[in-house]
Amino acid sequence: MKLKSCLRSFIFLIPLTLVFSKAIAEPTFVQSKSLDNAFYLGLNFNNDGTKMYTVNAGASDAVIEHILTTPYDISTAIVNNTFGVSRGGDTQATQVVFNNDGTKMFIVNHAGRKSVDYYSLSTAFDVSTATFDGEYFISGQEKRANSIAFNNDGTRMVVAGVGNNSQVQIHEYSLSTGFDLSSTVTHLNTQDLISFQNHIDGVTFNYDGTKMYTITLMNKDGTEAQDLMSQFKLTTPYDVSTLSLEGTYTVSSVSGDSREVVFSNDGSKMFIIDDDNDKVHEFNLSCNWSVVDGACDDPITTSDGGKDILSSIESQTATAKQIAIHASTPVLNRMYWLRRHRTNDQLSDQNIRLNFSNSMMASLSNIIPISNKTNEVLDKLSDDWSFWSEGSVSIGRTGDTSTSSSKKINTKGITLGMDKKISKNRLYGYALRFGNDDVDVGTSGTNLDTESFSLSVYGTFPHNDEKFTEGIIGVSTLKTDHIRKGGGSTRTGERDGAQIFGSLNYLTTYKKEDFNITPNLRVDLSYTELSEYRENGPAALVYKAQTIETGMISAGFTISDILDYNSFTFKPNGGLELGVDFSPSSDATYRYLSETTEYTKSIDQDSKNLRANIGFDLLTDNGFSIMSIYERNQSDNSHSDTLYLGFGYIRTDDTEYAMKLDNNEATLDYKRNLSGFDINISSNYSLMSEFLEYGTNIELRNTF
Repeated sequence: MKLKSCLRSFIFLIPLTLVFSKAIAEPTFVQSKSLDNAFYLGLNFNNDGTKMYTVNAGASDAVIEHILTTPYDISTAIVNNTFGVSRGGDTQATQVVFNNDGTKMFIVNHAGRKSVDYYSLSTAFDVSTATFDGEYFISGQEKRANSIAFNNDGTRMVVAGVGNNSQVQIHEYSLSTGFDLSSTVTHLNTQDLISFQNHIDGVTFNYDGTKMYTITLMNKDGTEAQDLMSQFKLTTPYDVSTLSLEGTYTVSSVSGDSREVVFSNDGSKMFIIDDDNDKVHEFNLSCNWSVVDGACDDPITTSDGGKDILSSIESQTATAKQIAIHASTPVLNRMYWLRRHRTNDQLSDQNIRLNFSNSMMASLSNIIPISNKTNEVLDKLSDDWSFWSEGSVSIGRTGDTSTSSSKKINTKGITLGMDKKISKNRLYGYALRFGNDDVDVGTSGTNLDTESFSLSVYGTFPHNDEKFTEGIIGVSTLKTDHIRKGGGSTRTGERDGAQIFGSLNYLTTYKKEDFNITPNLRVDLSYTELSEYRENGPAALVYKAQTIETGMISAGFTISDILDYNSFTFKPNGGLELGVDFSPSSDATYRYLSETTEYTKSIDQDSKNLRANIGFDLLTDNGFSIMSIYERNQSDNSHSDTLYLGFGYIRTDDTEYAMKLDNNEATLDYKRNLSGFDINISSNYSLMSEFLEYGTNIELRNTF
């Protein structure tokens, strides 16, 4: 409890200003797209909203294919193809639908043949490649069909019609082979909707058939221009005999004859075609798949869009854990490097000055030395202080599941540290890490970009020359920019967080000449609190504060060797470690901005992982050194590959050097006294200039 109290106090130092408000859960009009002057009754989209299809039921009887340069943005629609579906003037097409992969097209006819015509498309969703395959007659059930829909696997077909104008009916059929009307087709039942409305022009379903939507241009008394939508709940998916009315919505912004209604693939947008004004109208929804207040469902259950939401929650939970690991690992690498070089008195791994335009980074750059002789900070420190740095780049991936989208994870960071030897085997130090974790979720463009800042204190506590205990404790701040895309909609949000973490590593070393094997036992713990935050955009969500507690125990070993050559020393090393995650589950609570109903998802964190690494140290007689480690981390459904790379220089007493990165210009200065002569070499290189800029100066000086 003390740990939690300390962290909460730490979190309260971070200013958070979030205002949550209750909105009305009804569609918001976005825009309209004018069509040419024709009799348009049908409307649909391909799977990703990059194509829109309208049906002209006038003299031409045609399906018009539009290309959308921005998915589900009807203002970007451009006519691409027109495909005639009239067969001898005995048809009146009212709606077009496709199978899942766009290789089959279905047209329902309002008059004349009273049939469902089906076509094959040699190129998916390209109506210009359509070939007529056959027709299925529905005249035995419906005289004036207006709309058609299928369930997800095509084994159930629904046809809506108005009979002789005194009937409002939904007809259901089963297909022995999905989307194949040449297979056995059986009429299952007819559902009368006359108690709800006096006319029906369009019918469609949500992603899993648990909601049905109808639209009509008729008032209850049979007069026109009401533009009424009805939303029904189905207790059995796609079984309209189990429907109950959830509510109605009058599309007042249309003011015409509404003929069909369709939704984006995640249910965040709604589209209506109006044959009176010859327009397609676009709406944003305040919650997915609902046009009436109080009828929203858990957004995680909304098909692929829900998979992205769950994957985003999982990513934020996992990122908090990984930030603690990534902050601890470079420090452990440093202590491992020091154990291999503990007989050396000069243990600085680098000598770099960093200068950044970012104000926070610039303020931190002042504590990092230019050179061991010229930096003012070092003049105030004991000669026993050593400075080091390490950079890392990690690429990982987590596969998708039945409920969660895949994740591509890119992590990079730089750690700057300073430590002081108390004795041959004992030291303490401080480390500062700047990290960035970038996670791409799914394929729709959802992304989480997390910046982290970690400060830790570390030390080694030897039991003897071969047995050590290493400890790390630190704090981190997190800031995540969240972009969630789907169904042509983009939602954005920012989330802050704070963390305390620690690591305890016990190891012993067995030596045989220059060959060492070091088994270890390691425990990593962290406690993170993420702030509550809200998204901006259609079907926006509000997330409550989330607590993430993590714990992992790992056991493994490291093998190293020392190879001495004339001018350099090569020290290869490798290791293997098995980790067991005993972290408790973390509950994420969220709701639609427009609703008060909250949903909670428990994120399981327990897993097993195997970590293997291989690397080397290269030290030259003139003081230069390279440290490199490649690490592979494999867990149940994910993996990551990380490269750690460090460059060092141990100066001699008569040598000075300085490296500087100042915004977009890198400079290097080198000075050495050789046989009484001062040799000065300076070089500069412009990193971001449009034209190549570099220069080098060499100066030889002696005093007589």
